[in-house]
Amino acid sequence: MNEDQKGAPVVAKPFSKMPTLLELLQAGVHFGHQKGRWHPKSKEFIFIERGGVHIIDLEKTLQKLNEAVEFVQKITRNGGTILFIGTKRQGQDMIKKYAIECGMPYINERWVGGFFTNFPNVSKLIKRYRGLKEQKESGALQKYTKKEQVEFNKEIEKLDKIVGGLGDMTKVPDAVFVLDVKREKTAVTESKKRKVPIVGFCDTNTNPELLNYPIPANDDAVNSINIIIKTVAEAIKEAKATA
Repeated sequence: MNEDQKGAPVVAKPFSKMPTLLELLQAGVHFGHQKGRWHPKSKEFIFIERGGVHIIDLEKTLQKLNEAVEFVQKITRNGGTILFIGTKRQGQDMIKKYAIECGMPYINERWVGGFFTNFPNVSKLIKRYRGLKEQKESGALQKYTKKEQVEFNKEIEKLDKIVGGLGDMTKVPDAVFVLDVKREKTAVTESKKRKVPIVGFCDTNTNPELLNYPIPANDDAVNSINIIIKTVAEAIKEAKATA
């Protein structure tokens, strides 16, 4: 931790861009799933049932979002890496956009089994991808035949979907931020095996015990997805600027 001129520790300022309850409401963050699809352990985050649909308690959303923000900012100030994960159609573009904006790696196409549990192999893929990209951009691949260049381009496209968002990651990240825990169950399982903390959306059909930092929120509606991912990304950016 940095110290001021008198030697006293500098206390990190609270995150300045936390959304309001009204903004969460307007984004539809409170809409959970139908009663028949709920996970009983999500009960603590449910405010009421309306028309057969569970409504999330937005005060608890704000509380848990605040806890998640404090955690990601702590990781960021310590120079850590947070991997953004979201392969569902509604959130793919936002996962990529906000991860790039805050300078964090992301996966928005598909999770490769063994990504965390066999990271040395993934690391080789990252190096291979970066090497091919650099050769293509420098024109070094032009010395090969047209057929070989086509094969190299196909390999680059394939690797781009697997490791294109990982930057120069050389180790398992310090935390993951997951859009849909149920959809990304393999990523969640591998994170738990490697003891990687999990931050993520916790809709009413999700078991909050799967996450270290659950954020009660609608993980299907575009506006809800956007406001939560944007908040986490802004928190990371702010932490980097004040580290």
